[in-house]
Formats: sequence, structure tokens, C-alpha cells
Amino acid sequence: MKINGKTVPWSAPISLSQWLQENGYGQGRVAVERNGEIIPKSQYDTVILREGDCLEIVHFVGGG
Repeated sequence: MKINGKTVPWSAPISLSQWLQENGYGQGRVAVERNGEIIPKSQYDTVILREGDCLEIVHFVGGG
């Protein structure tokens, strides 16, 4: 699987929501594109990531 252009190890199918949580992304401040398609936050629990998927994750950070 590729995340933001980098190949990452893959072991088994997992929901997008679970993957984000396990990898330290707060779901409230991210946007995710899988294989060229933006995933609505309402579908994060039902979208299953699989080997070969390509994700682009944008993590919004506050500050000033």
C-alpha cells in the first residue's frame, strides 16, 4: 500500500477509521483520498483498505 507516495508494509484488510486511529491521525482534522477518490468522513468506518490501495492523507494543523 502507498501512503502519501511512500510504500508502507501491509498485513491485512483494515477499515480506514481503524488505520487512521492506529497511525495517530485524528479523524476530525484529516481528509483522505483513496485511489483518486475522496472518501467522505461518514464512510471511514465502512471503507476497507486493501493491499495495493494508494492513499493521500492531508492532516490539518492549527497554529499561528
